[in-house]
Amino acid sequence: MQIAQTFSADSLVGFWWVLIPILLIVFFKPILRLVLGMVIVPEDRIGLVTKKFVLVGGNRSLPDGRILATRGEAGIQARALAPGLYWMMWPWQYAVVMQPFTVVPPGKVGLVLANDGYELPTGNILARKVECDNFQDATMFLERGGQKGRQTHVLTSGTYRINTLAFSITQTDITIIKENMVGIVTALDGVPIRQGQIAGELVEGHNNFQDVDTFLAKGGNRGLQPQVILAGSYFINNWAIQIEETPMTDVPIGYVGVVISYIGEDGKDVTGELFKHGNIVDKGFRGVWMEPLGPGKYPINKYTMKVELVPTTNLVLNWANARSEAHNLDKNLSTITVRSKDGFPFNLDVSQIIHVPAIEAPKVIARFGSMVNLVSQVLEPTIGNYFRNSAQDSDVISFLSTRKERQASAKEHIREVLDEYNVNAVDTLIGDITPPEALMKTLTDRKIAQEEEKTYETQRMAQERRQGMEKETAIADMQREIVKAQQSVEIAQRTADATVKKAEGDAASLKLQVNAESEATKMRANADAEATKAKGGAQVEYTKLNAVAEAERIAKTGLAEAEKIMAIGKSTAEAYELQVKAMGGDNFTRFKITEEIAKGKIKVIPDLVISGGDATEGSLSGLMGMQMLQMIQAKATAPTVPPAEPPPAEVKPA
Repeated sequence: MQIAQTFSADSLVGFWWVLIPILLIVFFKPILRLVLGMVIVPEDRIGLVTKKFVLVGGNRSLPDGRILATRGEAGIQARALAPGLYWMMWPWQYAVVMQPFTVVPPGKVGLVLANDGYELPTGNILARKVECDNFQDATMFLERGGQKGRQTHVLTSGTYRINTLAFSITQTDITIIKENMVGIVTALDGVPIRQGQIAGELVEGHNNFQDVDTFLAKGGNRGLQPQVILAGSYFINNWAIQIEETPMTDVPIGYVGVVISYIGEDGKDVTGELFKHGNIVDKGFRGVWMEPLGPGKYPINKYTMKVELVPTTNLVLNWANARSEAHNLDKNLSTITVRSKDGFPFNLDVSQIIHVPAIEAPKVIARFGSMVNLVSQVLEPTIGNYFRNSAQDSDVISFLSTRKERQASAKEHIREVLDEYNVNAVDTLIGDITPPEALMKTLTDRKIAQEEEKTYETQRMAQERRQGMEKETAIADMQREIVKAQQSVEIAQRTADATVKKAEGDAASLKLQVNAESEATKMRANADAEATKAKGGAQVEYTKLNAVAEAERIAKTGLAEAEKIMAIGKSTAEAYELQVKAMGGDNFTRFKITEEIAKGKIKVIPDLVISGGDATEGSLSGLMGMQMLQMIQAKATAPTVPPAEPPPAEVKPA
């Protein structure tokens, strides 16, 4: 135990000198701060100094109304300590607080509020800019007349050594105007707007209101501004300028934009003395501009100007409950109800096509204010009253039947009326007409009856034409049979002639045959006579005479038969020829047809006779002719049995 204590005491005595540097290191800075007033400001900080008191002489207190000391007065010092080493800043006299730098990041803007300075002039709400190195030198700010309160100047993106006891920094987003949008500007400070105007005067050179001091220095007015801001990013002081983002004015194809300006000086009317319905002025003056805007997009301030779209293409307006166009100008129009002369109310739809020339569009707007007013104040009463008056002059039936004429009359009347309002009437069309239901049923029944009557008449005429066609067909078919009969007669005549010739030939042939046979008989008789001559003269003579007699009988018989055949053929041919000469060729043909029908026992007259023509046409018309034709054809096509030829005459030997 004694050994341990001895060692500990000896150790402390031997190493006391080591504690001296440690203590110096630990207490060196406070000692220097206390003895020499040393202050070290880091490189990323600034020192905010507050002086507690003044020792001897100098300004002991701040002037009235001031909170920052610029001349060594006791209190918050305007001058801040930049990064570095400072002496004679004894802690018992000065309080130094380390403050980080003020950083304004990208996309932000710094709005500055001065805690000290001169009072703002009466009427001003923003302190004007003074050169003070972006508020990093508060002493310069105060010495150059900086005013307390909200400042016009803003801090853009960056890092600043700002005394936050002198200035308060508020960060806000930069102002961004998107594509196809426009920024409408309202200034919160400036000269009051001139009496009689709703917006300030046009001021140039303020870089889209980013330089508020230039705007104010050039006499910018507080309130609504005639200028607008287009798409982009801007460092706008929201305490000085307010921006309202709104879409650009779009004038579609097929339209013109008539500009109505609410600002500017009163211009001279350029329409002349004949137009008494409002002032139309040149561009830049207050009133309706003479030159309309063509199709496109325009950065129009909707609070200082109004653009009325006027269609320059043909515009269709419908007086119909169930139909409306895309432009919606006819959304309040409905089917017109009229009353006829005979007291029947009925509805009709009307369509009106109009056209407003581009050069006449400003006059239309100056007269009516908008296209909606043109429709409600002119077109609706004009067209409605015209058709009501027109319907009272006729009954419903006449109105329906003269629709085309009334439509043409309405077109002409409405064209003359609209010409007075600088509008072209292209066409007037009457659409659906809805008569009373009871009257419509009567008309429908009458029309159905008329159509049925026409249908029956058409069917009757069709039947008559069909009967006539069948009659002509039957006659044509019969004519074919008649021609065949005529050919048959000619064939029969030729057959008869051939028969006569054949009979004559047969007669001659038979005659020769008989003569030959007779000669042969004679020769045989002579031979036999010679042979039997010895038998007796009487017998021979008898035989001879008998043979001669038999030969003469045969010869006469053959000659008689031949002459008979030839006589029959000649008589038949002569009879045919005489009949043809006496009756005529056609009559003889009909006679032969009738004779053939009689021989064939064909029923000519049917049991049921149907006649489709005139009663005087006889029973051979119509279907009877067809039936007779069919019977004749059947008879003609029936197989015939040729007559049996007579057997040849037997020639007995003598």
